[in-house]
Formats: sequence, structure tokens, C-alpha cells
Amino acid sequence: MPTVKLKPKHRPFCFSVKGQVKMLRLALTVTSMTLFIIAQAPEPYIVVTGFEVTDTFFFIVLYILRLNRFIDCIFRPLLDIINSVVTAVFMIVISVLALIPETTTYIVLGGICRARLD
Repeated sequence: MPTVKLKPKHRPFCFSVKGQVKMLRLALTVTSMTLFIIAQAPEPYIVVTGFEVTDTFFFIVLYILRLNRFIDCIFRPLLDIINSVVTAVFMIVISVLALIPETTTYIVLGGICRARLD
């Protein structure tokens, strides 16, 4: 009797490891941005962190709606690498600037949240 191979069931992006990591990254970035806003940090901190929130949210929506499968010019691994490199550079700069002595406690906490993502 031949064995029947079942098709592997598609695992939704939200329940994959990559999806969970992206959502955790989004949560930490929003937390960092909130702390920067509460502390009335300089505008570059808030703008760069807001850019990262928008960027991460865009990728989550892109993958949840599976739009990356319909758009041929998007190469998912390359986009993830570029996204990670840009994020790392921006957030290292913000994390270092947040630790300058004239900062408040909330700015330091925001910088620490950002450093945890890199």
C-alpha cells in the first residue's frame, strides 16, 4: 500500500518564528519611541525611531498579506538584510547619542530598548 504524502500546510506569517521576531521588534521600537516622546528627546531620536516603526510595520503588512509573492521585483532575503543593516546603523547611532550625559532617564531607557534590537 503506497503512503500518501500530504502537502505541507502553509504556516501564517504571524505564527512563524520570523513573524514573531518582527512583531517583537516592532513592540520594542514602539516602546523606545514612546519613551523618547515622554522624555521630550531631541527630534532626531523620535524621527529615526518613527522611521523604524513605519519600516517594520510595512514589512509585517507586506508578509501578512503575502504581497511579496505577487511582486516579482521583491527579493525577500535581500530586503530583510538591507532592512536589518539600515536599522542596526541608525539604532547604534541613536543608542550612543542617548547615553550622552545631558540625557534624562527616559532617553536612556529608550536607548537601551534600541540597543536590545541590534
